[in-house]
Amino acid sequence: MKFSDIKAGVVGVGFIGTAHVEALRRLGVEVTGVVGSSYERARTKADAIGVPRVFESVDELAESPDVDVVHIASPNHAHAGQVRSVIAAGKHVVCEKPLALNSNDTADLVSRAHDAGVVNAVCFNIRFYPANHQAMAMVSGGEIGEPRLITGSYHQDWLLRDTDWNWRLQPEQAGDLRAVADIGSHWLDLTSFISGKSVVEVMADLHTLVPVRRHPPGPVETFAAADDSGDLIEEEMSSDDAAGILLRYEDGARGAVTISQVSAGQKNSVRYEIAGSESALRWFSADPDALFIGHRGKPNEVLPRDPGLFASEAARLIGYPGGHVEGFPDTFRALFSQVYADVASGRPSGEPSYPTFADGHDVVLVTDAIAKSHQDQRWTAVQR
Repeated sequence: MKFSDIKAGVVGVGFIGTAHVEALRRLGVEVTGVVGSSYERARTKADAIGVPRVFESVDELAESPDVDVVHIASPNHAHAGQVRSVIAAGKHVVCEKPLALNSNDTADLVSRAHDAGVVNAVCFNIRFYPANHQAMAMVSGGEIGEPRLITGSYHQDWLLRDTDWNWRLQPEQAGDLRAVADIGSHWLDLTSFISGKSVVEVMADLHTLVPVRRHPPGPVETFAAADDSGDLIEEEMSSDDAAGILLRYEDGARGAVTISQVSAGQKNSVRYEIAGSESALRWFSADPDALFIGHRGKPNEVLPRDPGLFASEAARLIGYPGGHVEGFPDTFRALFSQVYADVASGRPSGEPSYPTFADGHDVVLVTDAIAKSHQDQRWTAVQR
């Protein structure tokens, strides 16, 4: 089966849902319809991006003969129920993170997807900057020696002001964790993917730095400019704006990460350093085509994204020649190219080249431990 023979539907018409539609079209996949929080909002968005059909519900979309794969890009609290509906309809499914709000649900979804034999993926797209696959290949090939110290950050500023608002600030929709679950989950998945090591224990300090927010009564688009006009509703906040987390990995490696959505001037800044016994790897999302390689005893290196220089598992993700920058939208195309290779074959491969529901479940186990660590103010083991 060719990608052009596959038809997809997307649940959610916000910033990320639209990113899914655009990436699928670049692969030649036809997006036949969408579902939104309301039919009217979805119709407006569908018209704007040229999607022909708006379904009344997720069940209607999942049961449509014109849909082979369903992408879930709705608010977090809806993921588990919507994924169950898609699996029950026998359709392949790609879900935004977090896969669900708790590990009981994520474990259930892993089991259901396995039993149904459907292709299942979680959208940890940051893995799919080619430089990050190159880093993974270098670590697994022993080029930096044994990973010892894994450090970094994920900082944004879109929730800096007390008038910044989005459904992610509402625990009933996003869950009790916010910055950690929203962007910290990406960093945790990314560094475990590259290092090949799982987090086994955490010590977390979470911060609600904007204790009261003021917002309009209606929904606000992700990353939209703050609206301080009209009558605003004051609401006390409980979820985390920022966090500092110490990490213990299997085999004795150590780590530390800071997470923030209130750091002025940081629009979407992901950084990591993986320090090994022989050399180190560093990457920064604002310069995504460059992988820094640190040495002792010889000059440091900067490896540019180039299919002729990268390992095969990284080169296959590259869509443009070296010197032609690939950024955030390209990560979705690269991720979906791997997922849809399995969709085209009709089943998950034995060793998927993309993050599956099992990976989504593992990250929720880690974020569960982070929440408990902060509550108990002590080191907390990840309960696998």
